[in-house]
Amino acid sequence: MATNQNTKASNNDTLAVIQDDPYLTPYKDALLHRRELFSKWIDAINTNEGGIDRFTRGFETFGFTIDETSGVITYREWAPNAIEAYLVGDFNNWNRNLHKMTKNQFGVFEIVVAPIDGKPAIAHGSKVKISLVAPNSHERLERLPAYIKYATQDLSQSPVYSAIFWNPADEYVFKHPQPKRPKCLRIYESHVGISSPEGRVASYTEFKNNVLPRISYLGYNTIQLMAIMEHPYYASFGYQVTNFFAPSSRCGTPEELKALIDEAHRLGITVLLDVVHSHCSKNVLDGLNQFDGSDHGYFHEGPKGRHELWDSRLFNYGNHEVLRFLLSNLRFWLVEFKFDGFRFDGVTSMLYTHHGMGTGFSGHYDEYFGPQVDLESVTYLMLANHIMHKLHPHIVSIAEDVSGMPTLCRPVEDGGIGFDYRLAMAVPDMWIKLLKEKSDDEWDMGGITHTLTNRRWKEPAIAYAESHDQALVGDKTLAFWLMDKEMYDYMSDLSALTPIIDRGLALHKMIR
Repeated sequence: MATNQNTKASNNDTLAVIQDDPYLTPYKDALLHRRELFSKWIDAINTNEGGIDRFTRGFETFGFTIDETSGVITYREWAPNAIEAYLVGDFNNWNRNLHKMTKNQFGVFEIVVAPIDGKPAIAHGSKVKISLVAPNSHERLERLPAYIKYATQDLSQSPVYSAIFWNPADEYVFKHPQPKRPKCLRIYESHVGISSPEGRVASYTEFKNNVLPRISYLGYNTIQLMAIMEHPYYASFGYQVTNFFAPSSRCGTPEELKALIDEAHRLGITVLLDVVHSHCSKNVLDGLNQFDGSDHGYFHEGPKGRHELWDSRLFNYGNHEVLRFLLSNLRFWLVEFKFDGFRFDGVTSMLYTHHGMGTGFSGHYDEYFGPQVDLESVTYLMLANHIMHKLHPHIVSIAEDVSGMPTLCRPVEDGGIGFDYRLAMAVPDMWIKLLKEKSDDEWDMGGITHTLTNRRWKEPAIAYAESHDQALVGDKTLAFWLMDKEMYDYMSDLSALTPIIDRGLALHKMIR
């Protein structure tokens, strides 16, 4: 029963994080307040939703659900600002008045679509939308369902994505068990779309057949898949998400992504999703922005709901339905696609009201506690880590944080935020800085050793030489910094290595 999944935080004022790090003692009240906020949400979920298991299965209640026996389709959508809503699509010739939905006291619209001849009235692969009526102006707002599981783009028609009703008769069935969580992660960061040597977007199937065997051969035990959640702007590398429950259709279908993950599991490879819950695309017609005509909805209203640097919207993590949406999104990728965990993008932006913009972190603990900390975001991350680990103990959660927030990778029960690992982001920055600014004889061995070993006690970190942040976003790979254009002409087995190539290969091996 769902009540068996209920979880409750301890009321004990003793915090293990303070026992392990006495420098946290002056911030005990802040840590206890953080845990109190977490406990209140857990209690509210248990009381109002029947437990964390039910609450995080929003994808089985919202969006489209299909009774496989009867063929009945139920569609639910949270749009509190709208006064009316209609389901439209190919199935009713886009009649905007035929399938009117009913609204409950919580702002949730619902409609039950009866089957035709015992089969679902909406055909698999057909297009659908929700047509909302705004208050006052009574303007019609055509939107993609928030929980849609597949969306496609036809540039010959429009750059705006279309929502696709996904109900395949031959749904993929996983064949291989998920591997045990590795004791030591060796992560291969992957972008399926750019994995082809050709000048086109590669597919999930091509990645499965051509790239996975090489990753396995090289000895990696984990892959981190970038740009999976649907994003219209391809150049964003997947960081401007519009459809959170839909895998990117540029690379194939949901079933083909499942086959990729299943093959990775056969090879003993753990698969992590690069999840983007730190912000959301500002797209209106195919995203969540102004979904029901309001400026808020899933987001904060006004400047608080906008990220100036990323030009995107910021979630309201203190809203009940937003929490359902985001926590259910995590659960969806774990349950439906068998992902083994997450790399949370942009955690620094979430932790602080200043989002890390124009801020340097010296390491003084005052920087990590006080009014600059976004407690709603911190509480969401605590809930996400605690609940997902409670329901799926094998998963891995990794935080991308540059601030050095203490307790980030300590269990919630100890007074932490609950991540398993943090990315040691100072390490790749150090290597790039050395290669850019220092000659070999100027390398400071003491400084290198300090950066490589600078970890918070009991907070595991993942050290790495480079990632897309260094190799793609306004910079170049370590190999190019070391060998540059000589790689094109002087790396043949048929000729002797030049001094630049010889040095470059040696240092590249050492760094890795």
